[in-house]
Amino acid sequence: MEIRKASKEDLKQVSRVYVDSWRTTYRGLVPDDYLKELSYEEAEKRWIDFSDNENEPFIYVAINDEGKIIGFASGKSIDEKNFDGELYSLYLLQECRGLGVGRQLVSAIAKHFKEKGIYSMMVWVMKQNKSGLGFYERMGGIEYIHRISTFGGTKVEDVAYGWKDISVICFE
Repeated sequence: MEIRKASKEDLKQVSRVYVDSWRTTYRGLVPDDYLKELSYEEAEKRWIDFSDNENEPFIYVAINDEGKIIGFASGKSIDEKNFDGELYSLYLLQECRGLGVGRQLVSAIAKHFKEKGIYSMMVWVMKQNKSGLGFYERMGGIEYIHRISTFGGTKVEDVAYGWKDISVICFE
C-alpha cells in the first residue's frame, strides 16, 4: 500500500470512496433517502471546491497494490481558539477498515501539518459513529466540544476530538 498526496486526477476515485463509505458507515444513522441521493458527480464537485479553498486544504490517498484508491484523509488550517489544523475527513472503503490504513492516513495529515508549522489538530465525528469515536480515542484524541449537524432533515450530535500536540500521532 502507498500513502501519497492526492492530485486533481485522483478526485474522481476519492469521490467514489467518499460516497461508498458514507453509504456503509452512516447507514442507520442518517436517513436512507439522504444516502441514496449521494452522487459521485456531486461529491467530485465538492472535493474540487475543497481543494481550491484558501485555507490550504490537502488530501492524502491510500492506494492498494492494484493502484486503486481505498481510502483518503483531508486536512486544512483553521482559525479556532484551541487548534490550528482540522482533520477534515477520513474515509475508507468498508473492506479496508481495521487494517491500519486509517492510522497511516491520519499520520500523513499530522506530518503535513507539522511541516507547515501547525502543531495541534481537531476532528469532528458523529457521536452515533461508535467505531469512529473509538478510533480517535485510540489515536489519543481528547473529546472537547459538541455540535448539532443536520443530514436529510435528521439532527445528529457531533463530537470534536483534539490533539494539542500532533507529534503523538506522527509515525512512520
